[in-house]
Formats: sequence, C-alpha cells, structure tokens
Amino acid sequence: MGAVTVTLPQSRPVVKLPGVYPAQHDTQLLLRALYREDIGAGAEVLDLGTGCGALALGAARQGARVTAVDISWRAVLTTRVNAWWARQRVTVRQGDLTAAVRDRSFDLIVSNPPYVPTPGNGSSRGAARAWDAGRDGRLLIDRICDTAPGVLRPGGVLLMVHSGLCGAERTVRRLAEAGLPAAVSDRVRIPFGPVVRSRLAWLRSQGLLDGGQDTEELVIIRAQHPQRPQHAQHSQHPRTHHSPHPQRS
Repeated sequence: MGAVTVTLPQSRPVVKLPGVYPAQHDTQLLLRALYREDIGAGAEVLDLGTGCGALALGAARQGARVTAVDISWRAVLTTRVNAWWARQRVTVRQGDLTAAVRDRSFDLIVSNPPYVPTPGNGSSRGAARAWDAGRDGRLLIDRICDTAPGVLRPGGVLLMVHSGLCGAERTVRRLAEAGLPAAVSDRVRIPFGPVVRSRLAWLRSQGLLDGGQDTEELVIIRAQHPQRPQHAQHSQHPRTHHSPHPQRS
C-alpha cells in the first residue's frame, strides 16, 4: 500500500504514509482556530501528535518557528517529507508528547490527539494508535492537560481539538487545575465516521452515545497561560464559533 495525498483548503496536498493519521475535519477545525491567533513572525509553536504535519505546516506558513512531535516514526518521516515539499522549515522530533521538548518553551501549542473511546486496555498498535484513546477517550488528552503548562510561555496559548464524547468540561476543569484557564472556543457537529460507526454498540452500552444519536460533536479547547508579559497586547477571549460543517471518528 503506497502513500496517498490529502488536500486541505488553500494549501498544497500533503503526503500521508500508511499508518499515519490523515488531515480530516478535526484538523481543519483546529487550523481555523490556529489562524485566528496572533502568530507573529518568529513565534515558537509546538504541534503535539503532528501526524501528517498539516497543523505544523499551517503555523509555519504564518511565519512561526515550528517544532512538531510524534511518537510514530512514520509520522515523523511524513511530516519531514511534507515540510520539504511545501518548502517550510519545521523541526520534527520523535518522542512522547512534551518529553521530546523538555528543554524548550513555546508561545502556542496545538494538538489533535487520539480521542476515540476504545474497548480494552488502550494499548493499540499500528494505525489505531492515531485514534484509540482508552475507555473514556482521555488517555492522551489528560496527559496534555497536565504537561502543557510546563512548556508554555507566559501569555502562551494551548489549542486542542477532541470529541465531545470525551467530555469538554472535563478538559476545561483539568486545564484549570493545572493552572491554565480554559474554555470551549469552537463547536461543530459531523456525521459519524468509520471508527465510531464500528463501535456504536459499545459506545451506547457505555452511555457515551444516545440510542438515536447519529452525529458527533467536535470541540476546540483554548487555554491561556495567566501570566502575560508586560509587552504583550491585551486581547479578549474568543467567542465560541459554530462551524456549519468543518472523520477520526
């Protein structure tokens, strides 16, 4: 099975090697949120769980200095190829979330982590690692909430996308407990994708889906470090955006 390409709006296609999560609706939703941020030239941006690198490339096109991290060597290779093809400079590291960048700090962190609730113990292999996230879907989400403050600069912002099945308010509370005031900035509903459809009976048995529910909500969580540098300009917290249609699902 060879590489395939995925086209994002207003950008060149990106290569996706087999076993690497492709850019989908959740990626597009997070890209729109990223573009609303005031990313100045030279801003330091971290993409956690970069996959095919679409978010990293989006930030690089805004003039940011981008570091992309993924635990999958295939994803690392994919992102390096896409950065080369797009003629964008992106530093790509193989590693486990922020453990790969303990020596760094960032103005903006973006992440589209695995978030689909999964039967079993969460120890998925192969391509399923890109979406399987434990029985409550929070295997990676909670770790990001706990570790992101340690690599986020004063005034810096975290943007994370995940399914409403994981509990958006749980994410907001956990980030607040870690020292990052947070809120849901975007919501959109999309039809179930193949992964969710394949485990509908289990999700309903766990009370995560209603019997007649046929769509899934995606949310963007925006959190900001409360300590703002003196030279930073004041900006209001964004209102929640409802997109008409921005599937890991």
